Amino acid sequence: MKTILTIIAVVFFGTVAMANETSKEVKVNTITVGVELNIDLHTPVKKNREVARLYKFKNSRVKKELSFTTKKNTAKLA
Repeated sequence: MKTILTIIAVVFFGTVAMANETSKEVKVNTITVGVELNIDLHTPVKKNREVARLYKFKNSRVKKELSFTTKKNTAKLA
């Protein structure tokens, strides 16, 4: 009996929800604005005088610094 009343309630509320009139779509006034493209192609090119160093092995300095060992790095025997 409980399931039958639940099904009837669900169907009833579903039909009531569908019967409500939803708000109609409102037309929106659009504004068109012209676009002006001013592109300057003659920009001055910066001349960098920096020098990049090329190493034979990638990240050689980083690997060397990360592979350090300390004096007390050995395992202790108990």
